[in-house]
Amino acid sequence: MVNFGKRLMADQLEEWREYYINYKMMKKKVKQYVQQTQTGGKNREQVLKEFSRVLDDQVQIEKIVLFLLQQQGHLASRIKNLGEQHAALMEQSDLSQICQLREAYREVGYDLVKLLKFLDMNATGIRKILKKFDKRFGYKFTDYYVSTRANHPYSQLQQIFKQVGVVAVVGALSRNLAYLQDHRGSFSSIYDHPSITFKDPVIEQINHSVQKLTHSTNFLQFLGQHALIVPGDMQSGSDLVDDQSYNFLSLLLNLVNTFLYMVNTYIIVPTADDYSVSLGAAATVCGVIIGSMAVAQIFSSVYFSAWSNKSYFRPLVFSSIMLFLGNLLYALAYDLNSLTVLIVGRLMCGLGSARAVNRRYISDCVPLKTRLQASAGFVSASALGMACGPALAGLLQTELRIYGLTFNQNTLPGWVMCLAWLAYLFWLWISFKEPGHIATDNSVNTQSSDSAQQVSGNLEDGLGQPLLLDSKERHDEEGEDNDDNEEDPEESHKPATSLAAAYRLLTPSVKVQLLIYFMLKFAMEILLSESSVVTTFYFNWTTSTVAIFLAVLGLTVLPVNVIVGSYVTNLFQDRQILVASEIMVLIGIVMSFCFTPQYSVPQYVMSALITFVFSEVLEGVNLSLLSRVMSSRLSRGTYNGGLLSTEAGTLARVAADMTITAAGYLGQSRLLNATLVPSLVICVASIVATFCTYNSLY
Repeated sequence: MVNFGKRLMADQLEEWREYYINYKMMKKKVKQYVQQTQTGGKNREQVLKEFSRVLDDQVQIEKIVLFLLQQQGHLASRIKNLGEQHAALMEQSDLSQICQLREAYREVGYDLVKLLKFLDMNATGIRKILKKFDKRFGYKFTDYYVSTRANHPYSQLQQIFKQVGVVAVVGALSRNLAYLQDHRGSFSSIYDHPSITFKDPVIEQINHSVQKLTHSTNFLQFLGQHALIVPGDMQSGSDLVDDQSYNFLSLLLNLVNTFLYMVNTYIIVPTADDYSVSLGAAATVCGVIIGSMAVAQIFSSVYFSAWSNKSYFRPLVFSSIMLFLGNLLYALAYDLNSLTVLIVGRLMCGLGSARAVNRRYISDCVPLKTRLQASAGFVSASALGMACGPALAGLLQTELRIYGLTFNQNTLPGWVMCLAWLAYLFWLWISFKEPGHIATDNSVNTQSSDSAQQVSGNLEDGLGQPLLLDSKERHDEEGEDNDDNEEDPEESHKPATSLAAAYRLLTPSVKVQLLIYFMLKFAMEILLSESSVVTTFYFNWTTSTVAIFLAVLGLTVLPVNVIVGSYVTNLFQDRQILVASEIMVLIGIVMSFCFTPQYSVPQYVMSALITFVFSEVLEGVNLSLLSRVMSSRLSRGTYNGGLLSTEAGTLARVAADMTITAAGYLGQSRLLNATLVPSLVICVASIVATFCTYNSLY
């Protein structure tokens, strides 16, 4: 692997050489400060202030920014001159001159790409030297430097974050190229058709880079980050999947598996309490019935993730068989009058959870150009299944007996899912195509991809990376800089080989994001799992009413993601949305408490809606941030970021369901408040932890 110091020297433009970061000098400064601190020559606070001045003055971030603005001025001047030529052409229709003018505009665009490459190299150098200081000095200098500089009204870093000048140049280029498209001098304005995005190769390159600079997003990218699939892959310099090895039906089967599993998870929620009562148990045992699936999923996620290193077809077949048998036992438990059979059936369903395989298939076996849509499909399938499960349960209100088997609202969910998984297994068997396994050795692929990325001298190289001071950025995430041979480069890019190894890669920021994920899943599980018991006790709701209520909650998922992914994330920083959502979830939890003897339907519905909707907002932003702050070594392999987030969420669901069952011993009148107290405590803890790591969430 080419180290950054050598790459910086090799990729510098000769005419701009004096404006690049003096990376070699900065490394020497870091070494000097470490030595001075060890010998007692300077204390940590002195070093902190002095190194800040070194960055500000000797590295001259201001010099870089002013040069950037100067170059933007040159580009603007060229566009102005071309605009005058453009105005002259409006009087005539000389096709050759129109083509020449369009190419001149494109030349300006390619020069802007060069300028952004310059900015990328300098920003990467600053980020690396900050991480090197943190590593050598044992002090989180990055948090201090970024927070004090980026948030100041006169900050030079803020200029780079916002990129107003670049956006203006891109707008001018886009507008003029749109006027000149089709070689005919068409002068229809892009403002007349705002829904139509003008496409040109150079504009797409620039827009992609600017988007990374400003952390702006769109609906598909937001859902892709939500799935913890897209970010690492979309930033990769090479695509290891060709169109010939990609099979659409295989992808569709993975998405259907995701959908059916979520339906299977939530289809029993409206009737689990009635089922437990019919078997002679307390209504609150529904927590054990619902949570047993999550208990098994804790273990199944690991072995399915490992299994997907070698095959996708066999684990999907095994998953379908386990879910078929688990639902069969769930349905038969009524006639066998056995709570044990019921719980064993749910455990078997949990052992069939193949979400790790579904996510892995998209990450490893879907071409880069399709991966964004596939990742969004993964999240959408989960959301749709979450809504369809309770809705389907509300329709299964028939009661009859055939050949000694009972078909009623308690058993029909099991029978319906049995048939669904049997049909899915048949479809899987005849249609799934096992790919040539690309991910057999992810570490080798990751290294070769990274090496190719860094050696490449193309102008576009590196423009897909977030450009400035994302101090927990996934590329070289651990702050390991191998340009002075301090460690084995191969070791720094190998995926984690165990949960313990994965845990050691977790920075405080990642741990806090996982805590937030645990909190929101805990709060949502409490809300959903006890909904039938609570609404029956306070409001005498029927199973159909509970099913409709849960289905409506589930249907809010996609609209909420559309609003957040398309609009909100473009107006506010992710960390701002994160904190606001946590506070709103806290408000929803507080509103849910029963403070008076007369607990009203409006209070329950409004508090549930606030808690659920803002938990969904929080989940999307949380996983989006997690995808950025997590180590690149957790983007591949068995013990990947997706597995860690799944385990955190599954543990939260298990804890919530066990809380419901335990609180049941206090009586149904105290169930609601008893289960909300842990949610409240965990939510407050997550908010405090978020503020402690707030400055590192760039």
